[in-house]
Amino acid sequence: MSLRKNNKYRIALGTVQFGLPYGISNAGGQVSRAEAAAIIGYARSSGMRTLDTAIAYGNSEERLGEVGVRSWQVVSKLPPVPEGCTDVSKWVKDSVQASLQRLNHAALYGLLLHRPQNLLEAHGERLYKAMLQLKQEGLVEKIGVSIYETSELDALSGLYGLDLVQAPFNLLDRRLIDSGWIARLEQQGTELHVRSIFLQGLLLMGAGERPEKFGRWSALWKKYDAWLKDTGLSPMQASIRFALSFSQVSRVVVGVDCLAQLEEILEASDGPMPAVPEDIRSDDVDLLNPARWNGL
Repeated sequence: MSLRKNNKYRIALGTVQFGLPYGISNAGGQVSRAEAAAIIGYARSSGMRTLDTAIAYGNSEERLGEVGVRSWQVVSKLPPVPEGCTDVSKWVKDSVQASLQRLNHAALYGLLLHRPQNLLEAHGERLYKAMLQLKQEGLVEKIGVSIYETSELDALSGLYGLDLVQAPFNLLDRRLIDSGWIARLEQQGTELHVRSIFLQGLLLMGAGERPEKFGRWSALWKKYDAWLKDTGLSPMQASIRFALSFSQVSRVVVGVDCLAQLEEILEASDGPMPAVPEDIRSDDVDLLNPARWNGL
């Protein structure tokens, strides 16, 4: 399969590293203001149009506001509803208005829930109505959820209409396909953004670079490394082209901690994408969910 040229607009810039030191392979720490400005400028000139951030990403929103992102489509996320919150509607509106002020932006392209389970709790309907109200007021274009597992979509199905879903998806993590949700979201007209395409950098590491705790999946790594060698693809090329090869995916979110990384990702995005063997995959959440890695 050969990917379309000039599809850089489908690559969204993840900015968690602008506000926090993040990722298993991140050796540089939090991105400086000057580097953030250089990254944003290069991304814009390359045809990228979407930024992904969140209230929980440290001072990422402030950094973006300082750099200037008014011409961008910005997706941000609400943190979990605070315990004891008595006025969910006010909390939602105050949170979004504060985000917009930090971003120095008039409206969000997307507003997602970092904890979709909040919609299943006692205040779920009020939470959803508050997000809808912001959409009606023009402060938000699309509302939705950011998920870790497709079972979260199963739980919400039929209860709420979602404009946008963000989900993990990569060479090893094909739960969106196996569950049928990648097709269902397209049928429903729900925009799909995928993240974790490098599995926090783990998929970019060579055999001698992976931390010992991931040796539990040594058989899988051997197949992965052998396939890369056979195809002649770099881990970067394989990872970004795999995600872009699915027409159902509207945006592929990539996080970087320096300009050179973004340059490498964009260069790697164009070119042929061979079929991936069916046995290069996993359904083990201990591997697929980085939140569980500290327990390995």
